[in-house]
Amino acid sequence: MRASKSAEHISGAEKILNEKELDTNIMALVQRALHHTKGQPDLINIKIETVDAQKIEYIDALPVSSIDVDSPAQGQNILLEYLKKLGLRNSSSIIKKFKETYAMRGAMLLNADTLERLEPNLDRGIRATYMDAEHTALTDNGCCKNHFQEAVILASKVANAPNIIAEICISDDPDYVTGYIASKKFGYVRITKLKKDGCPYGGRIFLYRGRSGDKYECIDYLEKQHVLVRSVPSAPAKKIKEADPWQFVRDDLQERKESFIYREMKEMHSAQCSHVYSNGRDLLMLASNNYLNLSNDPRTKRAAQKATEQFGTGSGGSRLLTGTLPLHTVLEKNIANYKNTEAALLYNTGYMANVGIITALCDKNSVIFSDEYNHASIIDGCRLSRARTVIYRHNDMTDLADKIRKTPCSRGLIVTDAVFSMDGDIAFLPDILETAKKNHLLCMVDEAHSTGVIGKTGHGICEYFGLTAQPDIIMGTMSKALGSEGGYVCGSRLLIDELCNKSRSFIFSTSLSPAVIAAADEALRILAAEPQHVKQLQNNVQYFCDCLKKNGIYSHSDSAIVPINIGDEKQSMQIAQKLFEHNIFILAIRYPTVKKGKALLRAAIMATHTEQELHHAADIIARYVDEK
Repeated sequence: MRASKSAEHISGAEKILNEKELDTNIMALVQRALHHTKGQPDLINIKIETVDAQKIEYIDALPVSSIDVDSPAQGQNILLEYLKKLGLRNSSSIIKKFKETYAMRGAMLLNADTLERLEPNLDRGIRATYMDAEHTALTDNGCCKNHFQEAVILASKVANAPNIIAEICISDDPDYVTGYIASKKFGYVRITKLKKDGCPYGGRIFLYRGRSGDKYECIDYLEKQHVLVRSVPSAPAKKIKEADPWQFVRDDLQERKESFIYREMKEMHSAQCSHVYSNGRDLLMLASNNYLNLSNDPRTKRAAQKATEQFGTGSGGSRLLTGTLPLHTVLEKNIANYKNTEAALLYNTGYMANVGIITALCDKNSVIFSDEYNHASIIDGCRLSRARTVIYRHNDMTDLADKIRKTPCSRGLIVTDAVFSMDGDIAFLPDILETAKKNHLLCMVDEAHSTGVIGKTGHGICEYFGLTAQPDIIMGTMSKALGSEGGYVCGSRLLIDELCNKSRSFIFSTSLSPAVIAAADEALRILAAEPQHVKQLQNNVQYFCDCLKKNGIYSHSDSAIVPINIGDEKQSMQIAQKLFEHNIFILAIRYPTVKKGKALLRAAIMATHTEQELHHAADIIARYVDEK
């Protein structure tokens, strides 16, 4: 039986029956065709053929096991594991072939080693037909489909075909997310989730290993040989968990290595200055966010030592319990004064600040308008808030205004980095503030990479643009130019009171240690009193960009971050390694930090770099970038 609508295949089924069973089964097949999830057909074809009983082949059903997974991604990792058990090294490429099966009525016959497609008709594929259980009866109402039983029958026949080593199947039924991989080697392995609920796509791949010239023997068996399968179970066995629950982690790490996005940590054996000692080398540091070298200033270190002697090494509790020291209160007051706001609140990290602020202020009734290049902490805050998040094109004020116009809301927030952490460019804050005010939206700016870096005296993005108006929410960190650690938020007393009572990453975290707070407060005092450090940083950035330009590399920056575009992930890693061999420490930034194919070298300039060091680094960088 075949059912279709406007020439689109909807359903198919077949039975090998005794003559006396025809009437009941024909009506059952018709009912099944009429009540399919994909819709009601406008054509039902029923074909009846006489079968020579002497030519029927009897085979045993494959042994069945069932693996319970929680997501399609986990299910596909299981598929990859079983393909590797067959000795296949191109497992991921085989899975990607499924997209080519979606429009096919039949299955793909794929050379398991070369990935050559072997079907004579690539649009139609191979149809495995003429098969049934040794004897089955349809259910009483006749219109229900036993997905599992029919799949075992088909998989058992396919596994017995000449030169077939395995079959992979994902159902094209929107209501059926289970699929399988089957082979004589390990039987029929049912995987409970291989696609999302409601997904209409699916297909089959028959994996062939043998000479291409022998494929017709295989095709004839699949399409013409009558087969009855013995001992077909009517329901799947009890679900089991995968034998090695860590295999999906091994597979993920291997795929990252093959894609050149695998990360490893490098130990620093000295303070984060313009030069560091690592892996037995003295290196020019072009990757640190310690832009003003305040983490190694004798005054910040003495402040940390003094605080430790007085208050100990830890704070002993969360801020709302026992973790608020005079040091915390003083630093919050000083940060608020520096940023010209009513109040401030400290967080343990910049990441926790962004997540805590956004989730406290936004919920499922809110809309967040977020720049597409925003930091991962902002992205995660948006996701965790459950608000509707609308992404606008990077620094595109026309697109922002258009998307606000198309997305009316009673509660909304525009959020952006001040200095974008990978490209080093600066948000158009005057336009953003005007747009927020016009549309009655809150405005939040992340100043992690702008405080101590931009503006005449390092006060950040508002000073940079000469603004008197400010964002409603100013977030920043003490771990960049201030050379310590932790995050903060500045704004109205109303904002700070709300966060104290609602921001989970603030409420449920042990507060920052005395040494950290004292060092940050001393660094803030130095920054306010000695703006010449900011001026020196800005001069160094301009000088480094000029040196790059003289070597044929155009890279402009108004911040401390100078991006050098490479593109290919592998090439970016190779160049970074060559620079390391020349005692230059610079990082290759790759997916998922940036988009695939947009890898770059991220140079972070410090106020303490000398012109000689920057000139030398630019020359070496240009040499290897030119070779790519």
